[in-house]
Amino acid sequence: MGKYAPLETYLAQSTLAEIPMKFIDIERIIDGRLPASSRKYPAWWSNESSTHVQAEAWKNAGYKTVNVNVESEKLVFIRGNLVAPTAELKPRRHPLFGCMKGTVTIAEGVDLTDPAMPEWAEIAENMRLPE
Repeated sequence: MGKYAPLETYLAQSTLAEIPMKFIDIERIIDGRLPASSRKYPAWWSNESSTHVQAEAWKNAGYKTVNVNVESEKLVFIRGNLVAPTAELKPRRHPLFGCMKGTVTIAEGVDLTDPAMPEWAEIAENMRLPE
């Protein structure tokens, strides 16, 4: 897990289109200090993930940075279509997804392909597709 993974998680869980933040807010999220260069150079906040590992965090969450102001230590994350879906990205599922796993058992000998209502089987047998 990288230093900026908590930021990625935070942004990924947000439903907001814009998230204004102060640098100190980001430091609270990542539970650590940002490097000194983040307070000197706006380019540190670039959306270029090939040269900036921190940019991977917000790009993987579907955001990009705008309105970076290093003097006032503020920026805005906006939802942007920067990341093409890849096999490495996990789909976002509701937290309750899978909570019922293992709670249903099927009695031995039950054929799940049999119709639940026998009268439907008769209807299905009598139906013909148009030729």
